Amino acid sequence: MGDHIVSSYDQDLEGLRRTISEMGGIAEKMMAEATDALVRRDATLARAVIAADKRLDVLQRQIEESAILIIARRQPIAVDLRETVSAIRVSNDLERIGDHAKNIAKRVVAISEETQPQKIVLGVQHMSDLVQEQLKDVLDAYASRNLDAAHDVWERDGAVDALYNSLFRELLTYMMEDPRNISFCTHLLFCAKNVERIGDHTTNVAETIHYLVTGQALDEDRPKDDASNYATVPHEANAQGV
Repeated sequence: MGDHIVSSYDQDLEGLRRTISEMGGIAEKMMAEATDALVRRDATLARAVIAADKRLDVLQRQIEESAILIIARRQPIAVDLRETVSAIRVSNDLERIGDHAKNIAKRVVAISEETQPQKIVLGVQHMSDLVQEQLKDVLDAYASRNLDAAHDVWERDGAVDALYNSLFRELLTYMMEDPRNISFCTHLLFCAKNVERIGDHTTNVAETIHYLVTGQALDEDRPKDDASNYATVPHEANAQGV
């Protein structure tokens, strides 16, 4: 009987791992396709990304319900309790990543008929490529319980913030140079902010891995470098009275 209970318990935990893995795959695909849709101004692909978010929401609810049942029935302790709690945390972050990818896709639908130069989009694409690497690496770290790999993702968050700040200033410059760019660049700014937020959620997952493996919260300050909320108009524009 004891062996049966242990086997059933292991199956419960494995079910959480499988669902997290499925959510991770969907989140990665949504982000990649949202970026591709932005680069190509592909409204059809963007709508497919928007539709995919419903499956992610369903899986997140499944994990939450399953984890609550495990806690109620099994009363897990130590690493088993941490794994159950961590599954809830990670599923929440993956669900939010899906929301941000969906938000990017909605912006793509809005600008799909715009004809601004492609070079304006390249900065967002580059930033997204970096964050997609973070997402892949942190999901691999979660699956393998690799603390070093998780901490590496955590350390890379500052670089994404720095790139976002640079892109923020670049897009402001485009808008000031030609008012016809304002609408398009505003949409791109929102896309870039959603990408930056996805990076934050990968950092959340990295912190959850630290908790899962060590039993302790990561007590270091997060490497943030997002100064966009305090951005000022470039000096050149001020000199021109813009």
